[in-house]
Amino acid sequence: MVLSCIDPRFQKKVYNYLKNKKLSGKYSSFTIAGSAIGVTNKKFKKWHKTFWDNLDISIKLHKISKLIVINHEDCGAAKIVNNNKKFNSLIEKKIHKESFKNMKKIITKRYPYLKVSCTTLSLR
Repeated sequence: MVLSCIDPRFQKKVYNYLKNKKLSGKYSSFTIAGSAIGVTNKKFKKWHKTFWDNLDISIKLHKISKLIVINHEDCGAAKIVNNNKKFNSLIEKKIHKESFKNMKKIITKRYPYLKVSCTTLSLR
């Protein structure tokens, strides 16, 4: 399964990233604002259950064994999490890193057999 962001600037980049990994046609997809940020940060708490319910059903229906999490640079959700304070690439990287850490922690607890891969795509 692939978790990615809704940002239209990154749809082609996500597609190409997965194509280069030879995964075309081989994954279920869940797209939500902020990707890992959107499903782990308390600012978006109302969204969390939807993702976890979807992951549960994806595991049952498609027998998935890996979750690929794709965040991206210049993320609006990261800016929201930062409470409109001073924002730069170092702060954003920290927010992405924290979201990945939280994803892995939850996955390890709920689905210890599920592998997790996390990456942040660039605008370039």
